[in-house]
Amino acid sequence: MKVIIADSINEKGISDLKEVAEVTVATSITPEELVEVIKEYDAIVVRSRTKVTREVIEAGSKLKVIARAGVGVDNVDVQAATEKGIMVINAPESTSITVAEHSMGLMMSLARKISIADKSVKSGQWEKSKFMGIELNNKTLGIVGMGRIGSQVVIRAKAFNMEILVYDPYISKEAGAEMGVSVVDLETLLKESDVITIHVPLTPETRHLISTREMEIMKNTAFIINCARGGIVDEDALYYALKNDIIGGAALDVFESEPPQESPLLELDNLLATPHIGASTAEAQRDAALIVANEIITVFQGGSPRNVLNMPVMDSKNFKIMKPYLDLSEKMGSFMEQATSGNIKNMDVTYCGELSEMPQQDILTRTMLQGILNPILTEPVNLVNAPSIAQNRGIIVTEGKRCESEGYKCIIKLEIKTDKDEFSLDGTYVDEPKIIKINNYWVDVKPEGTMVIAKYQDLPGTIGAIGTKLGEHEINIATMQVGRKEVGGEAIMVLKVDQSVPQSVIDEVKKMDHVEDAVALEF
Repeated sequence: MKVIIADSINEKGISDLKEVAEVTVATSITPEELVEVIKEYDAIVVRSRTKVTREVIEAGSKLKVIARAGVGVDNVDVQAATEKGIMVINAPESTSITVAEHSMGLMMSLARKISIADKSVKSGQWEKSKFMGIELNNKTLGIVGMGRIGSQVVIRAKAFNMEILVYDPYISKEAGAEMGVSVVDLETLLKESDVITIHVPLTPETRHLISTREMEIMKNTAFIINCARGGIVDEDALYYALKNDIIGGAALDVFESEPPQESPLLELDNLLATPHIGASTAEAQRDAALIVANEIITVFQGGSPRNVLNMPVMDSKNFKIMKPYLDLSEKMGSFMEQATSGNIKNMDVTYCGELSEMPQQDILTRTMLQGILNPILTEPVNLVNAPSIAQNRGIIVTEGKRCESEGYKCIIKLEIKTDKDEFSLDGTYVDEPKIIKINNYWVDVKPEGTMVIAKYQDLPGTIGAIGTKLGEHEINIATMQVGRKEVGGEAIMVLKVDQSVPQSVIDEVKKMDHVEDAVALEF
């Protein structure tokens, strides 16, 4: 077996790989050279420099594993790898402690004004009274996102005797209590926290999660720290808030544009900036190298790696049987993540018909969990860690089997209960993934593109009014289906539309007469 290491990684990882494979270290290889030589290799290891593009993947006729010695895989075309049956693996746990410690370092520097005091002394000044700080002792820390990194911040903040509030829609109050934190809504966290630190992924839902309104809610002495992703904090709003003493200070390791050239934020004394170095420690880089080396060795030895991002781990025969239902399960999980709100309490899955006798159904459940959890966590959720992540968040997952399948060959029934609502889906596979029931209303929907789901009273003119409202915003309806149980009662409408639907438009639909709820979904 042959491995090419295209970026610099820790030497221990290289030596471990050399025990089982022929290793080529080519840390200055160009994209053109990589396309030329990749056909010789079974695995490639990269960090951030090398881009594993579709062109590289298609040229890698022997390629079995693409390993990213770090967390994100932005430089890997995961879709192309999946199409070619190539595993994409990473090392999500390698940076958890490192980023948590960097967050704590920024917190300390803000509290004691260490950075600007250092500059003052080095410029020949001795301005003790100018740098009056605060203690973290007995202060309230608000953590936005309670994943792997957020959990490590909790451990360290407790040593400072801080009270800890957590905002995470996917962790229950009970699970939070077990960790010694209080799970609250975002507005409560913003109002009560002295320091706020962010540990969520950048998604359409979290972009500018902290903007003008949120900063106006915060204490005027509060600090905000972002070591997650640029764009979660609205930098224009942050500049205004810092400039006008709406909040006390901020520390950013990440920016909307990197490097942040000509950003007015860099002119402010109450803004502390570092150049995206949250994961940059020798220990983190060592651990990342060791983790991916071990994963590659596991694959070469016929085992099941822990951090596969893009495909289930099963033999080729069972994979062929289960592949259509894996696609369906991923779609159903994504549907549920977008359609539900609140903290998930229970997830019930029932496999009906022939599917109840098929092998490895647990992989389908894990795939649904992936679809539900991945969009809201900073670390990737895969088929191995999905159940433990759900358990840590207080989600009770149950599975059942049923012979009856209501005229279909197979059906997957998925029901989610949150602290705010309940939602159910029935899905099947007939040449393609289909949703055949939503909240027990019969429909026939292929989950793709942009969809609008509306619950309404089946009264004359309601359907037309909803269509007119979308038309007012130049949103074109491609197809429409309705489901109802009785005339004049509650009904559900499923619209496929040609454009993305802003949340502001959904809010307008929800305020219409006889409309009970509405949500937009993207696939």
